[in-house]
Amino acid sequence: MVPLGIFSGFGRKARGAIKRQIISHHRRSGVILFSDTTLRDGEQMPGATLEPEDKLRIAKALEEAGIHSLDAGFPASSQADVDAIKSMIGVVKKPVLTALCRTVNSDVDAADEALAGNPPHKRGVSLFCGTSPLHRRDKLQKSESEVLEIISNSIAYAAEKFEIVAFSPEDASRTELPYLCEAYKAAIDAGATTIGFPDTVGFFTPEKVRETFRFMQDNIPNIDRVLLAVHFHNDLGLAVANTLAGIEEGANVVQCTVNGIGERAGNASLEEVAMALTLHQDQYGVTAKIDTSKLYPLSQLVSELTGVPLAPTKPIGGENIFATEAGIHQDGLLKNPDTYLPYRPEQVGAPGIRLVLGRHSGRSAVAHRLEELGLDLDDDGVMSVLEGIKQTPKGTSIDDDLLRDLAGKIGTAT
Repeated sequence: MVPLGIFSGFGRKARGAIKRQIISHHRRSGVILFSDTTLRDGEQMPGATLEPEDKLRIAKALEEAGIHSLDAGFPASSQADVDAIKSMIGVVKKPVLTALCRTVNSDVDAADEALAGNPPHKRGVSLFCGTSPLHRRDKLQKSESEVLEIISNSIAYAAEKFEIVAFSPEDASRTELPYLCEAYKAAIDAGATTIGFPDTVGFFTPEKVRETFRFMQDNIPNIDRVLLAVHFHNDLGLAVANTLAGIEEGANVVQCTVNGIGERAGNASLEEVAMALTLHQDQYGVTAKIDTSKLYPLSQLVSELTGVPLAPTKPIGGENIFATEAGIHQDGLLKNPDTYLPYRPEQVGAPGIRLVLGRHSGRSAVAHRLEELGLDLDDDGVMSVLEGIKQTPKGTSIDDDLLRDLAGKIGTAT
């Protein structure tokens, strides 16, 4: 693979050949590139505003996890976004830093200024333009040909300033397929290196993803010149499933957010996609170069800094993921954690299994905890403590003090 760092030593034609070689390598590699948009799309979630210093902390954690690129912000929208991006220059070195732009030259200029100082192979822009009938008619008030012209001109302008240029047709999932392919073709011809498929309103299903991607592969003649990215929203609870379907159909890049945060129902969850690919390499046939042991701490950090709490049942990061009160499950986990877990806590960097004592607990978990507390009870004593637990009023916390009290009443504790 030719290193991207040599871009500066060649003219435009040579650079184009190098980029095509790099893109071809990525397409053949079987590696899924994760492009995280927590700092931009995720922050658009009401109440999830991040200060520049918060964004830098999250960016560093994402870098440690192995993210390939970071959607670092929307420079044209606010000075805070510019400040956040600038704070990452020279600090967050491994991922490509990208900035969001409308198909407006001034947005590209703002991105160019915000990313100044980052090496050419580590900075890029992601342009978007509405392409669906709704967006053309009601938002842009432009004809099909006018929208194509906007796309071509804006991508060409961006390609003069950036070696890495991504284009996404906003509301792609509700755009007529033949016209969608025209828009992609125009963007690629103008210099795009990545094309994204955004399901802007979370409308799609996995079946529609497969159908659409097969149509695109057959009807975009220059699609082999770019990487294909997927960007799914979760309005139907299908963002992760749709993302995985896109990967099965040839997507190279996953655009996602930590904890799936984002507008409305949020985005595809980085940690869920990464673990699905890790656990099912045989099915998807690709490699996710993510350090999964960083996922739980990353999930907690984003929740803390955004102030968006995690549901107890949230995969990877929720407090109940490695906790159980059910006696049968507790007994199995004590004998072998794999009996009731799809993956162990240490694989995602979580603290460990938590056996919650309560009305649904069984003898094994109670005996295990009593032993940890140094309370040596015989089987009858353990069962008496268990019965005492079951008789406690609803909402009572079964803590160690209560266990000691119940054990003491039996009179057999040593």
